[in-house]
Amino acid sequence: MVLLSFDIEEFDMPLEYKGEISFEKQISISQTGLEKILDILKKHQAKATFFSTVVFAENSKNLIERLLKEGHELASHTWYHSDFKEEHLKHSKEKLEGLFGTKVTGLRMPRMMPVSKNAVENAGYSYNSSINPTFLPGRYNNLKVSRTYFKEGNVTQIPASVSPNFRIPLFWLSFHNFPLSFYKKLSSDVLQKDRYLNIYFHPWEFAEIKDEAFKLPGFTVKNSGEDMVKRFDEFVSWLKSKNHTFGTFQEFQKQITS
Repeated sequence: MVLLSFDIEEFDMPLEYKGEISFEKQISISQTGLEKILDILKKHQAKATFFSTVVFAENSKNLIERLLKEGHELASHTWYHSDFKEEHLKHSKEKLEGLFGTKVTGLRMPRMMPVSKNAVENAGYSYNSSINPTFLPGRYNNLKVSRTYFKEGNVTQIPASVSPNFRIPLFWLSFHNFPLSFYKKLSSDVLQKDRYLNIYFHPWEFAEIKDEAFKLPGFTVKNSGEDMVKRFDEFVSWLKSKNHTFGTFQEFQKQITS
């Protein structure tokens, strides 16, 4: 099973690099990208999971309602993308459920930040996908964490996929910067070894973000915008040609616990 997921959030990455961007533009850029993602998924009849901050969801109700109507899953990306308190775990889950009348069972922390496993369980989540089990200088070192899903108390941890050999990450930056043929090879290796693939992206990758005011490094904007739309469309087409199925995290969790 292929687990496509998208962290839908206010596009505040320019602020990490001392760039300038208004809150309104943070939201509108992510909204533009999300529409393009939903169009591609609808074209291929592929299901996905969307981890949303409350801030983005409150400002994008029509898009959240659309993704739910089209059979996708809504999960929590906490309340804000760049401000976190432990109480946000429970409050964001309850707020998203209240706004959209859907059951929120999954969590992904912004920027894959570490979080107390007890706090996640106490907040009522049944799965968490907040670990990239690899080494990224200056970000995290999770080389000793399981590559594949495991239990943390009553919560199923579903790490992002990395290659069986050398733990090469298959996250969004790899998709942009690796030759697509190499990324497909790594994906095939993971699917053959693990029987599932867990990869994640963001709506702003599908929008125009090559703005000098944002001050983003070249490796973050390579193959973004329309290039990303074409690249992702080709990748999903390739997965379908190999007869891989697409599912939500909730569906995957049911499959591995049944």
